[in-house]
Amino acid sequence: MINIGKINKLNVVKQQGADVYLDDGTSGKVLLADRRLPANCQVGDSLDVFVYVDSEGHLAATSRKPLAQVDDIAWMKVVSLNYVGAFLDWGLPKDLLVPFGEQYHEMEVGRSYLVKVFLDDQNRLAATTKIDKFLSDESEDFEVGQKVSLIIAGTSDLGIKAIINNSHWGMLYQNELYQPVRKGQKIDGYIKQIREDHKIDLSLHEPGYGKVLSLTDTIVAKLKANDGVLMLGDKSPPEAIYASFGVSKKVFKQAIGALYKDQLITVDKSQIKLVDQ
Repeated sequence: MINIGKINKLNVVKQQGADVYLDDGTSGKVLLADRRLPANCQVGDSLDVFVYVDSEGHLAATSRKPLAQVDDIAWMKVVSLNYVGAFLDWGLPKDLLVPFGEQYHEMEVGRSYLVKVFLDDQNRLAATTKIDKFLSDESEDFEVGQKVSLIIAGTSDLGIKAIINNSHWGMLYQNELYQPVRKGQKIDGYIKQIREDHKIDLSLHEPGYGKVLSLTDTIVAKLKANDGVLMLGDKSPPEAIYASFGVSKKVFKQAIGALYKDQLITVDKSQIKLVDQ
């Protein structure tokens, strides 16, 4: 069955002049709007394509990939306005409509917004800025330490709000962020904790000792690449540590502590040295 607004794997079943037709075996032929096959693809091969309903109400497909599919939330720029709404650049020749009724506030050309892609009641693709109605503040479904996909959504009094897996709200606390983030940015994160009120706290770093073990290997590799010496130590500022390893000072000190305990390095205030083996 073909999923409209999604990437589908379809078979190339016919090429007639400039027209190429695809089929999944159940839904009938779909015209490839690109009007040409990718290199090294021919009749009988399968092709990953994005399927949509064209202006005449027929199924069509393209091998180009949009910035977002149905049910995804993404950061997109308004490129034009008309009497029905705003149109977004989402990586396809036909821009994506945000009807006026799906706008919290009137959208402006040149500005970018977080939107959710959906199918309307006629299976036409559209987007909405009213994403709150699709997201939950609470969850018992996630596990502490679970890796998740995040979209940075904005700031609050506590920190940075992020969208988890296109389905839930979570919070990154400002005092635990050791790297800059921007609105609309997609980034991997981790479930730090599920609070008693079932709200979700997030981290950009893997919880627990697993990240320490991974960091120890990175530190040793960097030491070996720098003649056994790194100008970072117990008293180095957090910013310098993050610039070198992308972790907090606490995680860095845990890692060099583990290496010191294993007698692999020596440590002082401003540098660490690899012990000759």
